Amino acid sequence: MAKIITVFGATGNQGGSVIRAILTDPAASKEFKIRGITRDISKPAAQALVKEGIEVKSADMNSESSLTDAIRGSHSVFLVTTPGWGEGGPEVEFHHGRNVANAAKSAGVEHIIYSSLLNVTETSGGRLTHVPHFDMKQHVESYIRELGLPSTFVLPGYFMSNFSAYGMIRKDNNGVYTLAYPVSETAKFPLLDISADLGKFVLAAMKKRTELLGAQVLAADNYYTPLQILSGFEAVTGKKTRYSQVGAEAYKAFMPPELAEELLENHLFIEDPGYYNGRSLDASHELLSELGLKTTSWREYVEKHKGAFL
Repeated sequence: MAKIITVFGATGNQGGSVIRAILTDPAASKEFKIRGITRDISKPAAQALVKEGIEVKSADMNSESSLTDAIRGSHSVFLVTTPGWGEGGPEVEFHHGRNVANAAKSAGVEHIIYSSLLNVTETSGGRLTHVPHFDMKQHVESYIRELGLPSTFVLPGYFMSNFSAYGMIRKDNNGVYTLAYPVSETAKFPLLDISADLGKFVLAAMKKRTELLGAQVLAADNYYTPLQILSGFEAVTGKKTRYSQVGAEAYKAFMPPELAEELLENHLFIEDPGYYNGRSLDASHELLSELGLKTTSWREYVEKHKGAFL
C-alpha cells in the first residue's frame, strides 16, 4: 500500500514543485500517494490536481484539530509557511508552522520536510533585525527540532522568478536594462528556479531520508553576483545592461513602505554575512547528481522566460 505524503501549499510554487517532482519520478510516484493541502479546494488550480488523481483537502492553519484531520494517516509531510504580511503580523507564520508540527506529532508522521531559512537576527549578530520572514521560518524549524519530529529542512535560495515577476531588471530611458540593489557588485545571490527545482531537493530528502534526518539542504543552483546575473541576461537577450548600487534610502523609496526596511535588510544580509552564511553548495549539487537530477541555471531560466523580461 502506498504511503501518503501530505503537501502543504499544493497550488503554490513550492508545493506544486514538490508534487511535480514526485509525479515525474517512477519510484516515488509508486511509493507515495499525494495529498495536497490548499486553502480553497474549489479554485481551478486545486481542481487541476484532482484531475491528476491527487487527493485535495483544505485545512485551517489556525486550528490544530483541522490540521490533524488533514494530516492523519500520512507517512511524510512537506510544509511551507507563508509570511504574515498583512495577516496579523510576522508571528502568524510561526503559529501556523507550530500548529502543523503539533498536528504531525499527534498523527505520528515519520518524516516532515520543512521549507526553512536562516535566522537573520541571530546570524548577523543582531545587526539586522527586520527580516521576520526569514526569522520566523527558523523559529518553526527550531520548534520542529524541539518536538523531536523526524525532519529535514530544505532552504530555498533567492527566487529567479523575482527578476521576471517583479521587474527587478528594468529598461531605462536609454534602452539599457538596469539592475539596482543596495549591495556591491560582488554580493553572492544563491539563485533557484523555485517552480522547477525546489521539488527536486525535497524528492532527494525523501529518497535519502535516513542520512538527511536533522540536516539542512541548501536548495540553489549556484551563487551569482549582480554582474553575473546581468551577464547571463545580456547573453540570452542581446540587450545592454548596467548594474547600479544604490543607497539604503534610495532603495527603500522604490519598495512598498510596509516592506521597505525588511527588503532592504534582506538584501544587506545577502552581502554580509551571506544568504547561507558563506556555506558551500557543493553538497547540494552532489545530492542531486547522485539521483540523476540537475538544477536550472540562471541563463536557462532567462531563455525559458525571456518574454517576461522584455
